[in-house]
Amino acid sequence: MSSVALAVTDGMLHFELSLAYEVFSDPAYEVTVCGPRAVRLDRFLLEPDHGFDHLPAAGLVIVPGWADVEVEPPAELVDAVRAAHRAGARVASLCTGAFVLAAAGLLEGKRATTHWAHTEELAARHPGIEVDPDVLYVDNGSVLTSAGKAAALDLCLHLVRLDHGAAVANTIARRLVVPPHRAGGQAQFVRTPVPAREDHPLAELLPWAMERLDQPLTVEDLARRANLSSRHLGRHFRTVTGTTPLQWLLNQRIRRAQELLEATGDSVDTIAAATGMGTATTLRRHFRRALGVPPDSYRRTFRGGRVPPPRDEMVRPGEQ
Repeated sequence: MSSVALAVTDGMLHFELSLAYEVFSDPAYEVTVCGPRAVRLDRFLLEPDHGFDHLPAAGLVIVPGWADVEVEPPAELVDAVRAAHRAGARVASLCTGAFVLAAAGLLEGKRATTHWAHTEELAARHPGIEVDPDVLYVDNGSVLTSAGKAAALDLCLHLVRLDHGAAVANTIARRLVVPPHRAGGQAQFVRTPVPAREDHPLAELLPWAMERLDQPLTVEDLARRANLSSRHLGRHFRTVTGTTPLQWLLNQRIRRAQELLEATGDSVDTIAAATGMGTATTLRRHFRRALGVPPDSYRRTFRGGRVPPPRDEMVRPGEQ
């Protein structure tokens, strides 16, 4: 069972804290709240499970958003987060929690992100950090940062995928009624599944296509099934999924390939056929382009306990 510690103190944002607690309150994790005393979060009082001395024992330390970025975070929090990282824990910040990681020196010389409204402040205060305002999250291996609010959920689900694979992350996402992967502004890894809403124009088409990923579907096939012109289909896809029909199909094929690589011993040729890629060569080309590693390496790494983080780009239009 993976251990997660939420590092809290007065002045934290309760939204990000609650979000992280909800994601990691799963049988795959043991989650605890660590702080120095009864913590005031806006209008709430929270009694931590342990003190900050418990952080180094955790495998993953989550630092929620810091409410007032104009104020330096408490030294005891900064020292505890730094000590946990030195002890080998992964440390992840949500939203403006990046200011705590920056104060601890964990982001120096690294790429990081935070809420878009505070990226300039983070960069000005810590010029040694490469602040990226255009991504949902940044994974540096042992140190991770997310953009604002809902992007914290993206990072938390990413961490679950790293630890336990896509199937567990997808199960948690379904429980929370959110997509396992999100497209849109500040997006970096477009692998949009069927949206949670059921009243959009593609509500029947997307599940139909997901069940036929092994078949050579075309835009014309999708348009015919949806009783739309190809032009109107493309417009609806942009609105609902944030991408094009062919890009969405390719992303779903890669996602399905990940799940099969994690859960089965099928050969790459068999998985290529099952995902509509046709040949192992085609699957390897698209898989490496999307995730930065070939399918065989992905499978070996996952079975060794950790899935490689995604690159900042998924497949772009025109690369299908």
